[in-house]
Amino acid sequence: MIRRLGLAAVLASLAVPMLASSEAVAQRRGGKEGQPTREQYQAMGTPISQQEKTFPLGASWSVVALNGKPVQDRRATLMVDMNLRGTGFGGCNTFSAAAYPLRQQGFAVGPIALTKRSCDKGMLEFEKAFLLALRATSKWDLVSGRLVLKGGAGEVTLSRSL
Repeated sequence: MIRRLGLAAVLASLAVPMLASSEAVAQRRGGKEGQPTREQYQAMGTPISQQEKTFPLGASWSVVALNGKPVQDRRATLMVDMNLRGTGFGGCNTFSAAAYPLRQQGFAVGPIALTKRSCDKGMLEFEKAFLLALRATSKWDLVSGRLVLKGGAGEVTLSRSL
């Protein structure tokens, strides 16, 4: 019986620091080695991490720029619904794919299913560039009310549409 109580006391002493918030533990220790505490950050006027942005699910977007070039004579759209399904129009064909907003404004797009309509060469080239940039997207951001998707194959800037 004494042995069990001794074991329980050891386990309890190990569990108490885990139950304390990491912030309180860091304050007691004076922060991690070489890093200031929360109070020291506030005293320096340094902003503590900003709240993470939420991806706008269910909103319709139209492409306004592709790789930094304005898109005026082409029409392409994107919508990511609540089921994490990205659908839209690439300029010639409609498409759909799994689209996953991730933590820290990451973004992943699965394989794209595409209709096979025939269009002029210029439209097909635009569509290919748009879909390649979309498929390679790894980060997203909301900048001045516009959705910006960035990845290894380029950058797509979208404006909210009706």
